[in-house]
Amino acid sequence: MKRTAATCFAALILCAAGSALAQDQPVAVTYPTADGGTIHAELYGDGSHAVLLAHGRIFNKESWEPLARRLEAEGYQVLAIDFRGYGDSRAGSDGNALERDVLGGIRYLLEQRHAAAVSVIGGSMGGGAAARAATLAAPGQIEALILLSAGSVDDPRDLHASRILFIASEDEPMTPGIRDQHARSPDPKKLVLLPGDAHAQHIFKTDQADRLVEEILGFLRAR
Repeated sequence: MKRTAATCFAALILCAAGSALAQDQPVAVTYPTADGGTIHAELYGDGSHAVLLAHGRIFNKESWEPLARRLEAEGYQVLAIDFRGYGDSRAGSDGNALERDVLGGIRYLLEQRHAAAVSVIGGSMGGGAAARAATLAAPGQIEALILLSAGSVDDPRDLHASRILFIASEDEPMTPGIRDQHARSPDPKKLVLLPGDAHAQHIFKTDQADRLVEEILGFLRAR
């Protein structure tokens, strides 16, 4: 029987809800940014491989809970952040420099949570921020960089990550730019284009949700 988009997304939500009953609620944490901002986040799990989740413009840290629960169940430590200007997070002196929020989260996971590796998943606006953070991060600081329908960076050759996954829908308007960013980024890298035109985190509401999750998990596992 063919699964509808609503059925797939409902299954993902039910899986997360079932896991939540058996696991602790996420821990509310805060960390500073280099420009004096304060970022509020939710922390799931305590695995040695940490994953930072950076949301899109119309989303927030809570929007990642189904994926965060799945990652937690797979043994990852997960930090879902609210960007400056979202929730209780506040900017520092550098205005809208969202990449500072990502870099601060990476530092928090490495220095305060003693993660052995940190990967970053960013959707749309959050993907652009994650990509800009990767141009500023030290080589080796980011294990896997997963850019979900992400905004572009000036020179993708400057992305510092051990490996990079570009993932988007085939027919969304920004796909040609994503193809270009992938072509110009350093190896090792991978490009996955899913059927449809859903953008970034909206893909989790479509019949491609299961495949999206499996692509993410497969890339994180491929260390």
